[in-house]
Amino acid sequence: MSLQGKTLFISGGSRGIGLAIAVRAARDGANVAVAAKTDQPHPKLSGTIHTAADAIREAGGQALPLLCDIREEEQVTAAIEKTVETFGGLDILVNNASAISLTGTMQTDMKRYDLMNQINARGTYLCGQKAIPHLRKAENPHILTLSPPLDMRSKWFAPHVAYSIAKYGMSLCTLAWAEEFARDGIAANALWPRTGIATAAIEMLGGDELAKRSRAPEIMADAAHVILCKDSRSFTGQFCIDDVVLHDSGVRDFSGYRRADVDESELMPDFFVPDDLPKVT
Repeated sequence: MSLQGKTLFISGGSRGIGLAIAVRAARDGANVAVAAKTDQPHPKLSGTIHTAADAIREAGGQALPLLCDIREEEQVTAAIEKTVETFGGLDILVNNASAISLTGTMQTDMKRYDLMNQINARGTYLCGQKAIPHLRKAENPHILTLSPPLDMRSKWFAPHVAYSIAKYGMSLCTLAWAEEFARDGIAANALWPRTGIATAAIEMLGGDELAKRSRAPEIMADAAHVILCKDSRSFTGQFCIDDVVLHDSGVRDFSGYRRADVDESELMPDFFVPDDLPKVT
């Protein structure tokens, strides 16, 4: 199970889960293109495309930092082409970039609605459309999208319908692409966490209290690695949960993914997690 020599394009890879996936792939000796909007240090958020590139190289991979707003078609086209030109092809697309606002209908103005849907649903679609011609040429091509299992119960929509539409739009791309491009051997899968993940978004939503009840981004990175090493023709169309993927691959101890002073029972369940999801130990 190795991504050595593989080329990944990761949207929103300058920090958080995207960066963790990039670094995990780099430890195998992968080539990683990091496409994100942060070129200069952000006043509130750590990480830029350049610090991400440094982390990738330090981990043992080749890095390509790309200033790219995935809402802009020309920028995405140029970023994908630069990745292929630099590394000689493209094996994996990771749709990680996402925007969040957990607000109800009357509290979500159209500017924020548009932002979430342009980045999440449209951005995923756009990155996929531009990457697929190159993925068709790869030996074991994968598209992995960080989005939830599809579940049409109203409880996942009523509190924050605009965000839910945007995230489920990403999941619908996975559902469609798994069948549309099956004959090309391109796997399309989704990955979602059972618990909150300690990223900048979590800290902005609930501060340190919420962050400490979340798992580290590395659990998503390790689960992504397992998925991306699978045979693309036989493992596709799956909506995966991080610890289930790892449990199925032989992991039994998940304590390393949480803070030592927090018990497993204190972890915060994430949105969109199925009620009947079995526990893993």
